[in-house]
Amino acid sequence: MRRGLLHAVAWSLATGAAVTLSWWGVHTVMAGTAYDPPRALPITADRPATTPSTSPRVSSTRRPEPSPTPTAPSPTPPPATSSAPDREPPAAPSRPPAPAPPPSSTPPASDGQVKSYTVDGGRVVFDIGAASAELVSATPAPGWQMQVWKQPTYIRVTFGRDGKEIDVFCTWHDHAPMVQIDER
Repeated sequence: MRRGLLHAVAWSLATGAAVTLSWWGVHTVMAGTAYDPPRALPITADRPATTPSTSPRVSSTRRPEPSPTPTAPSPTPPPATSSAPDREPPAAPSRPPAPAPPPSSTPPASDGQVKSYTVDGGRVVFDIGAASAELVSATPAPGWQMQVWKQPTYIRVTFGRDGKEIDVFCTWHDHAPMVQIDER
């Protein structure tokens, strides 16, 4: 009887050690891969709107246009002579304009407006230009799931929870970009 009890205790200890080691290994691997989804920063209303005289900031999601290689230095204008002491010195010469890009089938990058749309399921931000739009960010509200579809003539963001779906469509096929919200 003692021998059977000793085998049962040894088997229990070995099984417990094996389960603990397996759990620790899986937990270590899963802890390194599980993460919270990134959250978009809110757009604040106190940011000034861009006007033709001010240039928009460079987006961290877009690469800047490559700068043209200057072929010849641009001549500097002669300094303005004036007797007024409060005049500012002449501005440094600007770079020559970039050559026009070759025609392509894809629409050019927009110099549009960044517009935010908040619905029950989350928030969607589009950069809306004259002939196309780009998705800047889409952030689901807590507890909501999100899917994004991007096509050449539309972007669709769907938020879903408990059988309820909210779609934010931005379309621009044969018309200027427009945004529609559909709740089901």
